[in-house]
Amino acid sequence: MSFLSIFGIGNSRIREALRQGATIIDVRNANEFDQGKIRHSFNIPIDRLNINVERVRHMRKPIIICGNSDAESEQAIAILKTKGVVRDIHNGGSWTSLLKKVKSL
Repeated sequence: MSFLSIFGIGNSRIREALRQGATIIDVRNANEFDQGKIRHSFNIPIDRLNINVERVRHMRKPIIICGNSDAESEQAIAILKTKGVVRDIHNGGSWTSLLKKVKSL
């Protein structure tokens, strides 16, 4: 869990991004994604992010990254940032916790 989420700051940013129609990118592997996913989310496994940078760069809405854990999502964000994708990206944490937020809207 990120530092900001402890105080609810990260959660409000995630909810606002969801209200704006954020694109959700799930960085788990394809098999894990097929076992359960958030409706309308995209699967780009973390080991395939490097070859999908341009695809992500051209997404117009806020981006929320989720995976198996907060740490995995943060790692994916770090990869994107090193490739120059630095706009409106949020750590959604684990996909199951993000799913709860999506359902609560």
